[in-house]
Amino acid sequence: MPTIALVDDDRNILTSVSIALEAEGYRITTYTDGASALDGFKTTPPDLAILDIKMPRMDGMETLRRLRQKSDLPVIFLTSKDEEIDELFGLKMGADDFIRKPFSQRLLVERVKAVLRRAAPKDGATPKEADSKVLERGQLRMDPERHTCTWKNEPVTLTVTEFLILQALAGRPGVVKSRNALMDAAYDDQVYVDDRTIDSHIKRLRKKFKASDGEFDMIETLYGVGYRFKE
Repeated sequence: MPTIALVDDDRNILTSVSIALEAEGYRITTYTDGASALDGFKTTPPDLAILDIKMPRMDGMETLRRLRQKSDLPVIFLTSKDEEIDELFGLKMGADDFIRKPFSQRLLVERVKAVLRRAAPKDGATPKEADSKVLERGQLRMDPERHTCTWKNEPVTLTVTEFLILQALAGRPGVVKSRNALMDAAYDDQVYVDDRTIDSHIKRLRKKFKASDGEFDMIETLYGVGYRFKE
């Protein structure tokens, strides 16, 4: 099973998250700051790192910056509710996903599974097979194999959850997707998340595309029903 590195100065979080992930069969290594984590990665390279943003000695952002200089290791950030600017900055630096505190252990486990699945090498896939999975809808192009998304040929950086939600919408333009359907698309085993969580993801999706194209209006809201991608 994959090795997961937990990097957080809160020992309660290190303990509780370690127990939850070990119960799923993962091997866990823990660190209390970014500097010790980077040293540890040299001898025990993990398959995924979960980084707290605010830590002593070296915070999560600086840890990610140094990590990205020589590694594409998948990274999930743990962040507080008031750190939205940090989230956007982290996405640009190459974070794969964010989980806001306080969070459920089950949600964290499912996010870890999703990121690891996306990061797994697709051995044996021919170029034709990979190309056939590329989703193109007008100016939108999504490549699940490479986890890339472009709008009008401009890259749009999405977290794993945002990517899965947009893929579910764009996969069937004009078809309304309920919040429950989008939850099922983005979270394995129908993990319960509040309706507002999906609304928040949609809001962030729109914000990211509007930053690339101020005229973007392809994600429509049908109040009381759900969302759809325009035909």
